[in-house]
Amino acid sequence: MVHSSMRSIGWVEGGAPSVVTALTGVLGPEGTLVVPVFTTANSDTSPWYRAATEGMSEEEARRFRDEMPPFDPATTPSTAMGAVAETVRLSPGAVRSAHPQTSYAAIGPLAGKLVSGHDLECHHGEDSPLARLYDIGGHVLLMGVGFDRCTVFHLAEYRYLHPHTPTRLYRCVVRDGDGRKWWEFTDVVLDDSDFAQLGADFAATGNVRRGMVGGAHCHFFPVRQAVDFAVDWMRRERKSAN
Repeated sequence: MVHSSMRSIGWVEGGAPSVVTALTGVLGPEGTLVVPVFTTANSDTSPWYRAATEGMSEEEARRFRDEMPPFDPATTPSTAMGAVAETVRLSPGAVRSAHPQTSYAAIGPLAGKLVSGHDLECHHGEDSPLARLYDIGGHVLLMGVGFDRCTVFHLAEYRYLHPHTPTRLYRCVVRDGDGRKWWEFTDVVLDDSDFAQLGADFAATGNVRRGMVGGAHCHFFPVRQAVDFAVDWMRRERKSAN
C-alpha cells in the first residue's frame, strides 16, 4: 500500500501516471498496488464538514448538506489523497472497495481479494482491506509523507482495546437503487494525533527501510510488524496519556 505526495517527489516526466507505472513495474506481474481513496465531502460527521460549515447558520448548513454529493464507488473522486491515488483509482482494471468514506483502490492479481468485502460499517478494522493486507503479509510505502498518514496504524486502534474500543456515530450520503440517501453507522473512534510519534518509535525498531524517490523521503515496512507494534504501543502510551 502506497501513501504518496507528488509535491514531495518533485517534477516527474509524465506526472503521477509515470509514478504508478514505476511502482507496478517494481512490483511485477504478481504484485498488487493498493492506495487509499477516501472521501470526506459526503459526510456531515467529518472534520472536512465542520470546517466547511463553520460560521454558517442552521439553514445554510441544511442547504449545504442537501447539496453534498452522494458516494458512488464507480465515479466519486477521492478527497486529498493525492494524484497517485487518483491515478490508481482510474487505472484500467482497478478495483475499489465499497465503503462510502474510507474506500481503497487496487490494481494487480490480488486487487479483488484485498478490497472486496469491505464492510460498510467498518472503516479500517477486521472487515477492511487493511486486515487483508495484514493477513497476506503486505507492505507499506510512505513516499514523501510522514507516519501521521500511515493508515495501517488505524487497524491497531480496533485491536488494542478490543472488545472495549470506544465507538462513535458516522453519517454520510450515498447513492443506491432508490436514489440519494443518508447512511448512519457506528464504528471505532479514529485518532491519528499520535501517529507521528508512534511511527518514530516504530522506525527505531529497525523494521523500516529508508530511501529517496526524487525529492521524497520514503519509509518502507511490513504491515504485520507495524500493526503488532502499534497495538502494544497504544496499550502502553494511550493508557498513560489518559
